[in-house]
Amino acid sequence: MPLVGVVAACRLLDLPRRTFYRQQASPPPPRPSPARAPHPRALSQPEQAHIRAVLNTERFVDQAPRTVYATLLDEGISRCHWRTMDRLLAADAATRERRAIRRHPVYRRPELLATAPRQVWSWDSTKLRGPIAGVGYRRYVVRNSFSCAIVGWLLADREDALLAEQRIADACAREGVAPQQLTVHADRGAPMASKAVAELLLDLGVTLRTG
Repeated sequence: MPLVGVVAACRLLDLPRRTFYRQQASPPPPRPSPARAPHPRALSQPEQAHIRAVLNTERFVDQAPRTVYATLLDEGISRCHWRTMDRLLAADAATRERRAIRRHPVYRRPELLATAPRQVWSWDSTKLRGPIAGVGYRRYVVRNSFSCAIVGWLLADREDALLAEQRIADACAREGVAPQQLTVHADRGAPMASKAVAELLLDLGVTLRTG
């Protein structure tokens, strides 16, 4: 295959020859940047260590550099600008909490696990809208956490602990719940936290978990 000259190739491709030669030329080596001389007013290493020690004292460890700077100025002390303090803290990765505090582990909410039908029930009440304004109903539902089956429910025109107590007692009797066998999980609503319901569950040997 015959070779095509640069002039003919550039003419066919409508490419300026100077662009071709510029792309063929190797880029010049990068010039080393000159070392910057330190600023005459820059803090020395001992001065920086002194500023860090002041920022980490018990007095200033919880305060921002702006506050430390203003407090020292009020006392007639001028070490450096607050921006310099902030840069020193940023260099030490201490721009947030500088106090040596204890880190608590992440709290995990306890969960109730049901491996059988009569181990864990969930109990809740829902407010339903009535046919006219100002009239509502309360629906009490007791659900088996193992199978998600509804083991008891009640629709009433009010929120009443005695009604909730009756529904729990009927469901336990119908399902044949033995003492110390069942745990009922409920929210902190008024019926669930009432004394009557607590005494009923105690008599039935049922554990109540709220939350």
